[in-house]
Amino acid sequence: MSGTPTSGGADARVLCIGDVHGCAAELEVLLAAVDAGPADRIVFLGDYVDRGPASRQCIELLLDLRRRLRDTIFLRGNHEDMFLSFLGLDGDYGEVFLANGGAATLQSYGVDARGRRPPSSAEVLDRIPEEQLAFLTETTVLHHASGDYSFVHAGVRPGAPLDEQRREDLLWIRETFLSGDHGLPTTIVFGHTPYRDVLFDVPRKIGLDTGCVYGGRLSCLDLTHGVLHQVVRGARAASRRDVRGRLGGG
Repeated sequence: MSGTPTSGGADARVLCIGDVHGCAAELEVLLAAVDAGPADRIVFLGDYVDRGPASRQCIELLLDLRRRLRDTIFLRGNHEDMFLSFLGLDGDYGEVFLANGGAATLQSYGVDARGRRPPSSAEVLDRIPEEQLAFLTETTVLHHASGDYSFVHAGVRPGAPLDEQRREDLLWIRETFLSGDHGLPTTIVFGHTPYRDVLFDVPRKIGLDTGCVYGGRLSCLDLTHGVLHQVVRGARAASRRDVRGRLGGG
């Protein structure tokens, strides 16, 4: 293992959850199975919205979690970024938000985007609770580091230190990052690119987008103890397996 992540105490776990994409029912099952407590730190890798049926409900679950567990980290995904840009706020590529699953997000807020005229940002903003909007704009961050792990949504550009990475790369990069060694001194834990199961390429990278919204799984990796929790799309129970060997542990 490239190193133990650090958190709030000797019994703390560092837990990382991959792309949710509006799968609120599965997220609720996963959170119940993981049963995080005040000593734990959860890092979400972004993409809470779009494609799936319950983006609004996902954000409400995340807000409830943050009220209980203040040490939770929420990365911004490219889909939150597109959503904010569509709303005329801080973000990019709002013009392709609807074509990339955004219509499902608007539907969860009671806005029908199927008509000939796309809804205006003012129409949508009027439907988004203030606390949820503040979560998207003020709480989400582009990267996080804990021990020998660095957490980003999409990946990193090889050779550049984490604090010098371009926003565009942190949110969107694929092949340049996926195809080789990034050259950074930490294991990069990322989402964005869906896999059939967790990608373990330690000590270089760990990919946690396991495509729940496409019929796959929603994954939570306990990096402290080497335990992988997963919920299959539509399931009402989570599986659990020991992956210490994949992390370089016993």
